[in-house]
Amino acid sequence: MKQYSFEKLEVWKLTKAFTVKLYNVTKEFPDTEKFGLVSQLRRAAISISSNLAEGSSRKWAKDQGRFYVMAFSSSVEVMNQLIISNELKFIDNDKYKELRTELELITAMLNSLHKSTHKRLN
Repeated sequence: MKQYSFEKLEVWKLTKAFTVKLYNVTKEFPDTEKFGLVSQLRRAAISISSNLAEGSSRKWAKDQGRFYVMAFSSSVEVMNQLIISNELKFIDNDKYKELRTELELITAMLNSLHKSTHKRLN
């Protein structure tokens, strides 16, 4: 079976695992949030790995970089929603800290990926 270039990215692997974990965590949210925070969190988390995949398929560094910035932006969106979910007591403090730590690693890796792509432009 062919392996696509995005599947080789360590940050994509981490993001995929993070998204699966987030899906499981949001199963425990109140039913009233099914179309609110649950939907928003899941879509934003999937957007991170999807933008990494799409960006990796682009031939030009400028195009790749644009998708990596969108992945970073989606990560920040997830962070905001995690903070709110924790304050609403939908996520306990331990799970929040765990998810936040993983997301901080992901955002740092996305920053590095974007910087390396940006260097290829110069």
